[in-house]
Amino acid sequence: MMRCALAVCGKDLKLTLSRGAGLMQALLLGLLLVFLFSLSLNAGDRLSPQAAAAMFWLASAFCQVLIFNMLYAVEETAQARLGLVLLPAPVQGIWLGKAIAGALLIMAAQCIFVPAVFVFLGQNLGEAWPTALLGILLGDVGMAASGSLLGALSTGRGGRESLLSIVLFPLLVPMLLAGVRLVSMGMDPEPMLDDALRWMGLAAAFDGLFLAAGLLLFPFVYSGDD
Repeated sequence: MMRCALAVCGKDLKLTLSRGAGLMQALLLGLLLVFLFSLSLNAGDRLSPQAAAAMFWLASAFCQVLIFNMLYAVEETAQARLGLVLLPAPVQGIWLGKAIAGALLIMAAQCIFVPAVFVFLGQNLGEAWPTALLGILLGDVGMAASGSLLGALSTGRGGRESLLSIVLFPLLVPMLLAGVRLVSMGMDPEPMLDDALRWMGLAAAFDGLFLAAGLLLFPFVYSGDD
């Protein structure tokens, strides 16, 4: 399964980066959200760390939807989904490969969102930045696992972006709550680290739930119509 996943991941990254338009759209949307929110601040004002972390995850969530719509549209455009299903490998390898590719693309986008949050929203790096970094990694795993599973629901259907958004965003609420709390600790001069383990546990539970759901349900979701 791992060989299949790495092959799918490599194919998707190569096609996505060679085209570039879809990835640039996701990056620009996230940056636009951060920039527009910064316009509500007066000169010299500093947004609270929790609100800045919420904007970071909101930009990441919209980026997630566009990325996984783009990854699953590759086979639909070329009418190659059946070919992937018929590969002599577990179908879960497709889910895992697209999850890895999506996670790498989300992390690449976040490498741009983080400086934007510092510059436009007036944030500073605090002493608890390792906690924030771990929170981002846990959040990205959950976003990749859930986006890769639910992105398969939108394949072959019109209005893919709206369908994935409607299904995905409510399910992301627990992970977003944990991610906002953990990332805000990395920008807060006086972070409440006593709650960090609890929020990490919530994020890890979310990751485990969707990793297990992807392994169990993806074959039915992706190949159920074939």
